[in-house]
Amino acid sequence: MTAPTTFRIGGDLEVRRLGFGAMHLRPGTAEARAACIAVARRAVDLDVTLIDTAHMYGWGANEDLLAEALHPYPEGLVIATKVGIRHTASGEGWRHAGDPADLRAQVDEALRRLRLDRIELLQLHRLDPGVPLPDQLGALRDLRDEGKVGRIGLSEVTVDELTEARSVVDIAAVQNRYSLLDREHEPVLKACEAADIAFLPWRPVAAGESGARAEIAAVAKEADATPTQVVLAWLLARSPVILPIPGTTSVAHLEENLGANSVHLTQEQYDRLGRVSEPA
Repeated sequence: MTAPTTFRIGGDLEVRRLGFGAMHLRPGTAEARAACIAVARRAVDLDVTLIDTAHMYGWGANEDLLAEALHPYPEGLVIATKVGIRHTASGEGWRHAGDPADLRAQVDEALRRLRLDRIELLQLHRLDPGVPLPDQLGALRDLRDEGKVGRIGLSEVTVDELTEARSVVDIAAVQNRYSLLDREHEPVLKACEAADIAFLPWRPVAAGESGARAEIAAVAKEADATPTQVVLAWLLARSPVILPIPGTTSVAHLEENLGANSVHLTQEQYDRLGRVSEPA
């Protein structure tokens, strides 16, 4: 099976489909920071054109790191980030932050940290149950109209929430948890596919589980690939709107992940893998 290698987010922003999730790049020591910077730069060297981050990842530290590693950004590189969550010192360590004024402030903070004039893909990390959805998305729409945001995405939404959101503003992307072994959000993927909306699965590899499945290991052996590469190749073949964003803090693991671009599953292998975890 031959899958397309690129996708146009929002119909016009072309990226390579296999991207990089920067969530794990949270350095503590100077040595760890240098290693994280090396991973980010190696991703770009390997032709990654979509990198996903968020304010929540280190409360801005992840965005700062990417700017340090990659600015000035090469032409065609898209840094997507997420807003809508603030840090707290109690409870789960975070709270919803979907108030329009707060969203505006978060976008300005992200622009400053990333050293950008415009965020090409801005995603609402979580819908705030305490703020009407039209108010949250209306604020992002206004920021888009002002030129600070290019396209608007959502994260962790249901089909109904996606439908409601699309009645307020154009939605270019959805980021939900999804993998070969975790297909709970299959209906959301189908809705995205029908509307040509980019679907960015987070945790796309289900680390530590893929290699333990006999069928995945068997296909990996047949394809002369690793189990990680096989499950990523399955995602790329699953739907043309899927843009996996596997993350890592290791250059070797990064190179392994991106090697999935060269893995071509037969229809029979694809079908066998699909039976490993049928959606409910």
